[in-house]
Amino acid sequence: MSKRQTALHRSVSPGGGPACAPAPKRSRTARRGLSRAEIAEIFRRFAAADPEPKGELEHSNPYTLLVAVVLSAQATDAGVNKATRALFAKADTPRKMLALGEDAVRDHIKSIGLFRAKAKNVILLSEKLIREFGGAVPQDRDALETLPGVGRKTANVVMNVAFGAPTMAVDTHVLRVSNRIGLSDGKTPLAVEADLLAKIPPQYGVHAHHWLILHGRYVCKARKPACPVCLIRDICRYPDKTL
Repeated sequence: MSKRQTALHRSVSPGGGPACAPAPKRSRTARRGLSRAEIAEIFRRFAAADPEPKGELEHSNPYTLLVAVVLSAQATDAGVNKATRALFAKADTPRKMLALGEDAVRDHIKSIGLFRAKAKNVILLSEKLIREFGGAVPQDRDALETLPGVGRKTANVVMNVAFGAPTMAVDTHVLRVSNRIGLSDGKTPLAVEADLLAKIPPQYGVHAHHWLILHGRYVCKARKPACPVCLIRDICRYPDKTL
């Protein structure tokens, strides 16, 4: 874990809240939602611990970010970074990627799951960026979603990271954490996204999804959440906290 992640997730006093005593077995998700004041306090703490959270996909411009996010579907950020370092050294623009060619792209990313389909999408989206957008990555969600391999989550990540839009990219970590702590009872990414956009105070909008992703990745893990080192454990509604 990096120093930044450690700072966000180290055990700190969460304002005098109760310890993580075991609770009776109930639903694996929260039963009662959080108040607006509690939600504001959650994100105040995240902001205090890590004021400028960053995504972990390596990129140098909006185009390489877009490609990295497309490649990250069903793959780890670490695996994508390992594959794209050499790729982006050769091709960091749509035109350079087209010049490199699909076969070479495929060879660079063959360690990533679904690499054949992803290589094809990288070439197709590069062609479309040149043909319809002058080689630039669009800032509009609707336009982004017309690109091959780009869905709503990818579009939200690009809009947020590359252009500073307060979007909410809901991956498995964000969905799990939101259900557990009581931010949302939505069962689909779109439902959770709508809840979070409505409930999270605007001043935290740009960084909110990064805080939730990092929290889910390093603390509120799927199999065994690390409740003793959680800085929001006294607010969290999860009934089965770990010791």
